[in-house]
Amino acid sequence: MASEAFAMPRPHDLLCGLTAQHLPAAAPAWARAALARYAPVVVRRAVAEPGWVAVGIRGAAREERFASWMRLSDVRRRVSPEAIARAGRWVRHAQGQWPALRALSYLAAPLNAGGLHWGVTGSLGFELASGLPAVHPASDLDLLIRAPQPLSRSWAQGLCTLLDGAPGTVDVQLETPQGALALREWAQGAPRVLLKTHTGPLLVNDPWMAT
Repeated sequence: MASEAFAMPRPHDLLCGLTAQHLPAAAPAWARAALARYAPVVVRRAVAEPGWVAVGIRGAAREERFASWMRLSDVRRRVSPEAIARAGRWVRHAQGQWPALRALSYLAAPLNAGGLHWGVTGSLGFELASGLPAVHPASDLDLLIRAPQPLSRSWAQGLCTLLDGAPGTVDVQLETPQGALALREWAQGAPRVLLKTHTGPLLVNDPWMAT
């Protein structure tokens, strides 16, 4: 998958360029082994010092997750969730019958037809971008939708109806200028929703204004 032009990395972007030599001495052996396999790291939501970005390393096991930091000058390649979706590699995946792959095939066309800026995250996004195995038959499909402008709850409810018809479990995050929230939580109509921000989770009335 071709690298995108450099831009400030955003949460869920996958970055290449971090090596085991960059890790602190306390980093686990599995994290060093992952980087030795040229595994990309995922941008996580945290405040970083100027010139740095917060990243996470994922290992082969579900519990193998390690939070670290990466210099922006070390980034050699950046792949966004949207680029993973555009590449369409899931169509040729050897395990196309698995629910996460079937759900993605089911949803791609209507999401594109709706004019949405969307992408694939989670284990499937990692595997499609890196070629390293991360998906299994019980994996969920994790998607991201960019939402720079407010989206109504009725719109969210309609999209949830579409998701309910997909094979397997689908989790969608709406990325607003202030942070991220679960699509289903916005659709449910609660007066306050949980917004994930760079400084931590917040309960807000308006996820586009963080109030």
